[in-house]
Amino acid sequence: MSENAQSKNDAKFIRMTTEPVEKLVAVLAIPTIISMLVSSFYNLADTFFVRQLESDSMIAAVGIVFPLMAIIQAFGFFCGHGSGNYISRAFGRRDYADAEVMAATGFFYALFVGLLILVFGTVFKHPFVILLGAKTEATEAASLEYMKWILLAAPFMTGAIVMNNQLRMQGNAFFAMLGLTSGSIMNLVLDPLFIFKKGDMIFNGSLEMPFGLGMGVGGAALATALSQILSFFVLAIGMHFSDNIKIRLKNFSFKPYYIKGIVQGGLPSLVRQGLASVATTTLNQAVGLFIVGGEMIDAVQAAMTGVSKLMNFAASALIGFGQGFQPVCGFNYGAKLYGRVRKAYYFCFKLSFAVLVVLSIIGIIFAGPITAALCGSSELAQSIAAFTLRAQLTVFPFMAWVTLTNMMLQNIGMTVRATIVAMTRQGLTFIPCVLALPAIMQALGFEPILGLELAQAAADFLALMIALPIGLQVLVQMREDDKKQESGASE
Repeated sequence: MSENAQSKNDAKFIRMTTEPVEKLVAVLAIPTIISMLVSSFYNLADTFFVRQLESDSMIAAVGIVFPLMAIIQAFGFFCGHGSGNYISRAFGRRDYADAEVMAATGFFYALFVGLLILVFGTVFKHPFVILLGAKTEATEAASLEYMKWILLAAPFMTGAIVMNNQLRMQGNAFFAMLGLTSGSIMNLVLDPLFIFKKGDMIFNGSLEMPFGLGMGVGGAALATALSQILSFFVLAIGMHFSDNIKIRLKNFSFKPYYIKGIVQGGLPSLVRQGLASVATTTLNQAVGLFIVGGEMIDAVQAAMTGVSKLMNFAASALIGFGQGFQPVCGFNYGAKLYGRVRKAYYFCFKLSFAVLVVLSIIGIIFAGPITAALCGSSELAQSIAAFTLRAQLTVFPFMAWVTLTNMMLQNIGMTVRATIVAMTRQGLTFIPCVLALPAIMQALGFEPILGLELAQAAADFLALMIALPIGLQVLVQMREDDKKQESGASE
């Protein structure tokens, strides 16, 4: 490493370990919040534009393919968070050569996994769609059309996620923001051009499309795929021109030591995102188990797809804020400045909880018109979606503790506890709730759909009950370690 690069890294270390943590988190969180909101917004845009096709089955198809996207993201975050967390701690130790090896190793493993998903997904796409929960012929056909484009973009998606996280974890959130927002803006522009054809009336008949390819739901997937490819190349440019650790093939390592490092830092993300895929698939299958009638099934799946997109959009601001906390956490934990880690954590939790309370109140009041724009074309789908959204928003502010605890544990290398917290919301709690609550409601004399509507809210509350003591235990331990260091220094 050159003396200039060494000097820049030393300056970054001093900044991250001496400046007030509130200021650091705020500066780093603003671009990550913008990135997450824009990225999540274009996912909402997909659903919004597909909603204009006036077909519950096409909206349901977006939800059917969501578990595939979650799988792709799971492996991207596995390599991205695994390598990024390792790199931030290496910076805290000032071991920059070690960080260079991990940067290349995490990136090229992600590309390889993306290629595997592309190959196997294409070969087994028909049984895969059935496994993911397509229940009607119309939904199956639309899901296959949507899936083929997402699969083609899989290697670019995993690679982009790794670069985004490595940029973030080294304090270069601005370049990470550029990568995500560029692709998101492109997706917003391409969606209507690819989905509709000339003469189609959209926005409740208020606008006539002057031109377009008329690809339907497949056009939404193609727009998403192209936007992910653009993000990949913009992030690659950001990696090259920033003061980030550079990704070079010569630094790639097969050593088990680095694989272990990726697992330690990335396993919670793999579990969390992987379980999100399993949870959505379980929900789609549960709809087939408890709901009767093709139109009703499509309406329920369309409603759940819309609500899921809305909640992901709301949660993206929280995740972005937490991502601003992570490099501060990693640098200071690596430097054994535990008091600064705790101070940053509580600052993030208090502020994010207050903001989520306000957002939840607004969402509960306006749930009707919000879901009408995104959650299915039928009145039945919109009614189901409005009730489900209100139920989830009642417990949504408490997700601040669950999310920030998971990020902190993952960042400081407490893999087992981080993985347990990561498993709570979509695995340990949601899957049992979505399978058991409809049967319980039916036994109590209610319609089983009530259980499906309440499943996520119940799961979120149970997730808090698991994450609360785990997070408190680690924060208390850091306080004790900090006191020991202070007493040792005074002696």
